[in-house]
Amino acid sequence: MNLDRRDFLKTGFAFGAAFSLADLSGLFAADVPAATPAAGAATGGVPQLVAVRNGTRGQMLDSAIEALGGIKAFVKSGQSVVIKPNIGWDVVPDLGANTHPDLVRRMIQLCEQAGAGEISVFDNTCDNWQSAYNNSGMNEAVKGTRAKLVAANDESLYRGVKINGATKLREARVHPLILDSDVYINMPVLKHHSGAGMTACMKNAMGVVWDRRYWHSNDLHQCIAEFQLFRKPALNVLDAYHPMMRNGPRGTGAGDVVEMKCLIVSPDAVAADAAAAKLLGHKPSDIRYIPIAAKLGVGSMDLDGMNIRRLQLS
Repeated sequence: MNLDRRDFLKTGFAFGAAFSLADLSGLFAADVPAATPAAGAATGGVPQLVAVRNGTRGQMLDSAIEALGGIKAFVKSGQSVVIKPNIGWDVVPDLGANTHPDLVRRMIQLCEQAGAGEISVFDNTCDNWQSAYNNSGMNEAVKGTRAKLVAANDESLYRGVKINGATKLREARVHPLILDSDVYINMPVLKHHSGAGMTACMKNAMGVVWDRRYWHSNDLHQCIAEFQLFRKPALNVLDAYHPMMRNGPRGTGAGDVVEMKCLIVSPDAVAADAAAAKLLGHKPSDIRYIPIAAKLGVGSMDLDGMNIRRLQLS
C-alpha cells in the first residue's frame, strides 16, 4: 500500500521499526517488517497525543502539529506567545542537557506563520544565563526571527501567585511572561534527573519560577504536580531526539546520551510525561509526580484509553 504524507498522518501507520506507545521501551527492540500498523493506532479525530519517530527535528514537529490540527489550533493572529524550552545548562546542544535549538527555531517559525504578535523565549537557568543561552544554541535559534530571547535572572520581575487546590505549593513567584502571555508553549528536553527520576514536561515548569529551591525541600514530586493547577501549557513539545539516560540533569558527556529520534507532542503534559517515562524504560507510575498530577485532575496518564497518533517518518 502506498501512502502520501497526508494519508500517512491520517492513518498513523508506523513503517520500519516497531513504534507503539503500548510499550515505548520496545523502540530498542529489533525491527519488524515494513508496513506494520502501530498497535492501537488512532484512526480518526484530533489525537490527544502525537508521537513521532525519525526525520529531522523540524520535520517531526511539522508532522505532529499538522496531526493536531495545525499551529492555528493553538496560536491565533496577534496573540502573544511564550516558548519555554529547557536552557538551564551551559552545555552544547548535542549533549542533551537542553532542548535542541533547531526544534525551538522551528516552533518560532510556526508561530510566526500563525501571525503571532510578540514571541518570547526564556528559561530561569541553573548555570550563568548568558553562557547557557549562548552555548545551548538559543541565541542562534532566535536570529532572523521576530522572537526575543529574554533573561530571567532578575528576581524583582517575578510576581507572587496563589495556587488553589495545592497542599505543598500553595504559592509561587512566577515569571511575568507566563503570567501575561496569551499562549504558553512548553518545550522541554527528555532526560534522567537524579532527584525527580525524569525531566520532561511538568518538571520543565521549574524554570518559570524564582523559588524552585522550595520545591526540592518540600516534596519535589508534589510541587511539580501542583504547579499544573496554576497554569497548564497550551501545548507541550517534548524533545526526545537524543535523551540523556543517566547523570541528569546536567550530564557528564556524550556517553550519557542515546539517539532515539523521537518527539512527543500533546496539549496534556501528564499524558506526554507518561509516554516519556516509557521512553526512559519506566512505568508512568514509577515517576511519582505523574500519578499525583493525574489524581489532581490536571491531565491523564491512561495511555491505553487515549487517542494517540503514531507517526514514523523516513
